[in-house]
Amino acid sequence: MRTLPQATVDRVLRMREVGSSLTNSGRPAAGARALRAALLLAGWPDGADTGNWLAGRVLISLGLAEAEQGDTEAGLRLLDEAARMVAPEHRGILLQNKGVVLQRAGRTDEAAPLFDAAIPLLADVRDDFTLATALLNRATLRLGVGRVRLARDDLGRCRQIAEKNRYDLLTAKVDHDLGYCHLLAGDIPLALRSLDEASRQYRLHGADYLPVVVMDKARTLLAVGLASEASRELTEAFQLFRRDHFSVDYAWAELTRAQIALATGDHGTALMWSRRAARRFRRHGDAAWAAVAEVTTVQAQLMCGRQPNALVTRARLLADRLHDLGLRYDGDHAELLSARALIAAGRVVDAGIAVARTTRPAAGAPLETRLLRQLVQAELHSTAGRTAAALAHARSGLAMLNRQRRRFGSIELRAGISALGQELACTGLRLALRNGSARLVFDWSERCRAQAFRARPVRALADQDTREMIAELRQLDRVNQRHHVAQLERRLRERGWQQEGTGEAVVPMSLSTVQQELAGTHAMVSFVHHDGDLAALVIKDGSVGLVHLGALGTVVEAVRRLISDLDALSSWHLPTHLFAVFRESAEWHLGQLQRALLTPLRPLLGHGNVVVVPCTGLTGIPWGLLPDFRERAVSVAPSASVWVTARRSATTGHDGAALFVAGPNLNQAEAEVRELVRLYPRSTCLVGEDATVEATLRALDGATIAHLATHGHHEPENVLFSRLDLVDGPLLAYELQGLTQAPKHVILSACDVGQAQVRAGDEILGLTAAMLYVGTTTVVSSVARVHDDVVVAVMHEYHRAILAGNEPAQALAVASGIGSLVPLVCYGAG
Repeated sequence: MRTLPQATVDRVLRMREVGSSLTNSGRPAAGARALRAALLLAGWPDGADTGNWLAGRVLISLGLAEAEQGDTEAGLRLLDEAARMVAPEHRGILLQNKGVVLQRAGRTDEAAPLFDAAIPLLADVRDDFTLATALLNRATLRLGVGRVRLARDDLGRCRQIAEKNRYDLLTAKVDHDLGYCHLLAGDIPLALRSLDEASRQYRLHGADYLPVVVMDKARTLLAVGLASEASRELTEAFQLFRRDHFSVDYAWAELTRAQIALATGDHGTALMWSRRAARRFRRHGDAAWAAVAEVTTVQAQLMCGRQPNALVTRARLLADRLHDLGLRYDGDHAELLSARALIAAGRVVDAGIAVARTTRPAAGAPLETRLLRQLVQAELHSTAGRTAAALAHARSGLAMLNRQRRRFGSIELRAGISALGQELACTGLRLALRNGSARLVFDWSERCRAQAFRARPVRALADQDTREMIAELRQLDRVNQRHHVAQLERRLRERGWQQEGTGEAVVPMSLSTVQQELAGTHAMVSFVHHDGDLAALVIKDGSVGLVHLGALGTVVEAVRRLISDLDALSSWHLPTHLFAVFRESAEWHLGQLQRALLTPLRPLLGHGNVVVVPCTGLTGIPWGLLPDFRERAVSVAPSASVWVTARRSATTGHDGAALFVAGPNLNQAEAEVRELVRLYPRSTCLVGEDATVEATLRALDGATIAHLATHGHHEPENVLFSRLDLVDGPLLAYELQGLTQAPKHVILSACDVGQAQVRAGDEILGLTAAMLYVGTTTVVSSVARVHDDVVVAVMHEYHRAILAGNEPAQALAVASGIGSLVPLVCYGAG
């Protein structure tokens, strides 16, 4: 081998440094080009022999660059070639890079001992950068097999080295991996904070890594059931991916897209993307991750109703392959899918054997795997006719979700996580309905619905940045800058997602507790649905009855048409003949809903006060307009437990003043509130330029009664930004979370913000729901638009009835009698 001049050696080393830096910053193709040029200059392959340590050093870096572009075998060949000529002081680097290539290919059992051997060698030669990199990569490997505690140890040591040497990109990668640590530990708020910090640092020190961190944020949101939000994040990740970026990460993005589609019930899309991901993983030689993608394919096929016997064999083979590769939890997931396929095929004994082959997951196992195990065991016992055992497993799974929910400060996260337990909840409710016991159905209906209300509310983040964002949002909203408003709303939502919960929860009320609260003065109707069929529980005078009502779909369509008619009737300029047409149509649909929902319940309901607990599809009904409920006190609650809690809170002392607010661009608003304020000697009145957001929020805090005559807007796609219009901009549902003491009784008289977005588990979101979440005991609002002239008269009569000693639901019944199809609803305590 010829001897190279020192200047050439130095140049080769500089070129190697540039190529390695390009690879490490997410540009492996550019890195490989620089490294090949360095090899030519170093005299390889012409001078390839054991003495060419310089070529060996470059080959170590080139092997990683080639593998990062997706050619694992080429990378490994280059690293084996490097091993023939590597200098002793570079052996730790060689082992670390080979470990990375094997790790990226999913060959974790082969990679782990290489990292273990490399780390002490790198420490001995004091190669801080490569040592920190090796620690980071070993942490990533340990996270992949669920060894979170050991991964944290490696990340802590890596951070110390990175911060000492100002390796900024490595520090960002530590935060990125810590986000995944927190995800596996179930601390979603902390995971999102870590991922956001990693994003911030990547923008400064390694922008090519941004697609990966955005993708992992999507996976984190999917882990708590926020599939639509995860989809938006993933769309951004796809847009950020560059042609030169890691192909294996793109495969992970494709797999995440499949998992999102699976969560939303789009099984065809899930099949397409999971197959794409598997093909891409296989092209890169990544056998383990290809198998993980194939598990998603099997899951989608199983949910599509494909031949279960054929899927059994495939799932079992995948389980064995993943277990052999050291991916225990992924292997168990595949095994549990094989058990579900066996149950679907009627092979119950074999399904039991398959479940027994899985290890009982530890607390650090992915929540999805733990929930799937409980679901499969519930299905197994149900198929075998062991109802009590099946219900016990369904309860255990939902208890896991409740423990997770208590950790979230965000209402959206609390509501979203119910989606993960939807199959468990449906299994429990199906078994209860099949059993026919009204008491058991009540227990399961309460266990499954409005669980987000059970976590203790927390105050929203109120730091200076948040206040400035809200102020900017308000200003942009006034000048109709919707694109910028949407960006700010997204940032505010993300801040809410990162807020920790209190860890406290309210226990669901028992049937006997609810019966005691009803105390002979109220009847309760709690609607439940399963597989498109609707039923009602009627609780009255110590008894509980279950009535099957028929198909839910026809009711939902009648509700939609009714709301459309009521909206039309609120128009100022509706010709007389059209008013009559819409009025007749609205009455017809009300009659249709009466016959479907209430007529079968007449023998059980009697004639007193009524509490309605609606299910999905029924939340938008103006219940007081149904013929059997006119002139009756009707209150609506998300669950029986929420109603009992609100009733008890309503009886506690609340000595705040009354508040009356008139919003802008509303013809009768100022006259309405000035007339009403005369009825309350101790009150605050905000009209005109005084009706600002800040003044309204300040007066709302601790108010006994608050009447807000303002335009409002329900935002179904972004419910925490449903809003009330005030003189200086919108008051957001998001801001209500910052109140120290929620107003006791709120009336929203001039808008349709009684509407709500209903998510899995009958979780409701919207402005009215936000007030109930923060502790308001009663909210009166409308589910459709209201004519100003009509509502003024109704509201005046409502307040007179309140001051005469009537409870809100009774006062609304009295007041609505003077109006014409006023779709106001009393929510909460009633």
